[in-house]
Order: sequence, then C-alpha cells, then structure tokens
Amino acid sequence: MQTSSFTSAQAIALEDKYGAHNYHPIPVVLNRGERVYVWDMEGRKYFDFLSAYSAVNQGHCHPRIVAAMVEQAQKLTLTSRAFHNDILGKYEKYVCEYFGYDKVLPMNTGVEGGETAIKLCRKWAYDVKKVPANQAKIIFAKGNFWGRTLAAISSSSDPSSYEGFGPYMPGYELVEYNNLDQLAKALEDPNVAGFMVEPIQGEAGVVVPDAGYLKTAYEMCKAKNVLFIADEVQTGLGRTGKLLACDHEGFRPDILILGKALSGGTMPVSAVFADDEVMMCIHPGQHGSTYGGNPLACAVAMEALKVLKEEKLTENAEALGVIFREKMQELVALRPDLVVLVRGKGLLNAVVIEDNGDHHTAWDICVELKEAGLLAKPTHGNIIRFAPPLVMNKEELLECCNIIKKVIVGFRKHVWTPQEEATVELED
Repeated sequence: MQTSSFTSAQAIALEDKYGAHNYHPIPVVLNRGERVYVWDMEGRKYFDFLSAYSAVNQGHCHPRIVAAMVEQAQKLTLTSRAFHNDILGKYEKYVCEYFGYDKVLPMNTGVEGGETAIKLCRKWAYDVKKVPANQAKIIFAKGNFWGRTLAAISSSSDPSSYEGFGPYMPGYELVEYNNLDQLAKALEDPNVAGFMVEPIQGEAGVVVPDAGYLKTAYEMCKAKNVLFIADEVQTGLGRTGKLLACDHEGFRPDILILGKALSGGTMPVSAVFADDEVMMCIHPGQHGSTYGGNPLACAVAMEALKVLKEEKLTENAEALGVIFREKMQELVALRPDLVVLVRGKGLLNAVVIEDNGDHHTAWDICVELKEAGLLAKPTHGNIIRFAPPLVMNKEELLECCNIIKKVIVGFRKHVWTPQEEATVELED
C-alpha cells in the first residue's frame, strides 16, 4: 500500500475509516525509527519523548536486539508450550539470575503479566495462607493503570476506564496511593492476599510517592502475611535510574511484573517473577499462553537485557534525569501561569500544566512540540509525560530541553471553537 505518493493524511484517513476509535493520537504518522529519533512519512525528523510508553528504553531498532531477533526468527519462532525448545530454559535461568528470583513465568503483554500476578497471588492465598475458598482479596492503589482487560479496569478508579464495562471483578479493594493509614486499615482483613502497586504511577501522570512509602508498605504487607506485587511494567528496566524502581528503597517485591522494554520495543514480551513458595502453587493446566516464552521472545529479551546492562542505560537515565528536572524546573519560574509542577525519577518525568480544567492546553502544547520536532503526549488531560529512550546523550537532552523551553515560554493558549470540540474527544 505504501508508495511515494502515500501521505500522512491518507494514512490517518485509513485508520479513521477502518480502525476502532479507541485512541486519539497526536497527528503524526511515523514510518522509521533509530535510537532517540523517529521520522514521519514526509521525512520530518523528531525526538521521541514517549518511547512507546517506556517500551523503547534501549532506543528504536537497536541493532543488537534486531540482529538477535532476525537470527532467531530464521531458526525457530514458536513451538507453544506443548513441547520444549532449546532456548526457554536458558532464558529463564538468565532472567532469574538477572533479577534475583527462583522462578519466572513468561507471558507476552504487560496486562497479561498483571493478570498472571493476581492469579498467582490468589492461588498462593488458598494453598499457603489458607484463605477460605473464593474469599481472597487484592488491594490496589487508586490511580493505578495496568491495562484494559476486565480484570484491570475492575481495579481502576478512572471512570473513563471502567464505565460501561461492568459487572466487575470481585475481590478487589482500592486505597489511596501514598496513604499508609488506609493501607494499614485494609490489611486488617485476614483474607487479603496481596497489594499490587506501581512504584511510580505512570499513566496517572508520573505520580511519585513520598520517600519510604513503598518500603514501609512492603514491611506492613510482610507483617500481615500479604504478598507485595510490584507492577514495574513501565517503571522497571532502568527507566527511573535504577534497574527497578523498588531498588530506590532497597527491597525486593514478592511478585515482580515486567514488560514493555523487556523486548526493547520489538515485540510483546512480559514476565512475572516470584520465589518457589509462590510460583510452585501453579500447576499444569492452571495458567499459560500459546506465545508465552516463545523462542523468538526469549532470544530478544536476553539481548535487550544485555544491552541495558552493558550500555549502562540505567546509570544514564539517573544522570540525565537530574539535568532534565533542573531544566524543566526553570519553566515554573518562567511561566508560572502555565507550568504548575515538575516531578519524576530518572527519565520518567512529567510537567503538570495549568489549564483550568479544559483539558486542551497540554494537548495544544504537545501539538506545538510536534511542530518543533519533539513528540510527547498528555495524560489525564493536563499532564505531559516526558520519557525519552535511555540511549539519549547529554547533548541531545539539552537540545530537547531547549525545544520544550521555547515552546512553553512562547505558548499562547488557543481558544477552542464548538466545532473543534465536536470533532475531537481527548483521552483522559
């Protein structure tokens, strides 16, 4: 279909006509990527400051990861788990030693990882903790986001995620994020099996909890024989300046969920880690996936993890994150009418925009950033998340900071007409 005469406008029109309208993208059509850059169909070059929601930590089309993918794809891609293959065991040993767990359960997408963790937790509750049948409860923090399945939206406090899709999954309880008192009260229920939480809430707008919150929550769970489940699908793999965001507070979660950058953005790969006491509660026939642990995914994930470590991307994220937040903090002084707050860790950061509730200002800024050569996307209306690939260098980061500064300092609020309002429904 794609020819030299095929335009971005035509590509967008095709999506609009034939695709479900469940996304509202920034109006740019990308067809090539390399390291921290992407190009549109007309050849315009952009800095990528979303990294496919942190799936592209190692940069677009990293040559080592692509080479591993091509090599394995030419030998064997899929066997299902009906048979053994020659790479799955090597992968499982590699990642268990990499992250320090007894066992791994390989899956594909991040939301599958979340569902797997909940099933593991419930099974452990019945087999080990001896919770009465069908009474196990999982606690979640309000503001969480771990996908769009029915199980995931049942844990959501965002009406745009869950409204219109009931009935919802039973056995869930929500508490305020970063609120230890509410967590303590919920943990009094002896049927609580687990507490599932993002160390930093990404989709909620890079919400960073108070120092000590996560470690204390973990210790509170331990005291009540409750599993601490860390959803590190977005925060893990170097993004926050540590291998795992939990590492900032020096503890190891009972169940760890990883995804996104586990493949360097080349294909869906996720994994759930736990020690034997938890993982061995699952028996043949009780959980699985046709594609989970496929040979192609195993080869790609091992190379993606080697790149992360050998290229010191975690350390780079920590150093550049400090510079980025310092530069963004200058905007609070330069445009106090527009920039409310800067927050984040490593290269997972957000700028909160003052928009008086109209939810258009951050979108308009992102459109202007696109015109200036930098791609970002609002979340929850007035928050712009900035998360470039971890392979970015200091010079590139400073160039990007200048682009962001120029756009925000010079920004003039656009007044939306009723006609524009009618044609665009912004994601919350």
